Amino acid sequence: MSIKFSKEHEWINAANPEAAVVGITVHAQDALGDVVFVDLPAVGATFNQGEVAGVVESVKAAADVYMPVSGEIVEVNEALRNDPALANTDPLNTGWFFKVKLSDPSQLDGLMDETAYGDFAANS
Repeated sequence: MSIKFSKEHEWINAANPEAAVVGITVHAQDALGDVVFVDLPAVGATFNQGEVAGVVESVKAAADVYMPVSGEIVEVNEALRNDPALANTDPLNTGWFFKVKLSDPSQLDGLMDETAYGDFAANS
């Protein structure tokens, strides 16, 4: 499965629906600037699609991190907590935020593919 994107500028790789990986997009980190702090959700917490699951703070601003799909947090990226700059240097790989067990995989259908997100980000 390919990566999907939300209108709130999160990405999700749901190749493993038991532990789908979520992070912020390149566009989001570009807009934020240098990330200096992340507040990650607790493992075991459950969220509905669209709810705030964390916060990312940069030298410019603070922004909420929204759940692109409903589910339960199964892992957080401790490396990101220790080195928030990973969200800038490698947002689509080592800069991931958390992993979620999907409660409704059909919600992925409402997210954008890379082409649609590219168009959306260019116009937002």
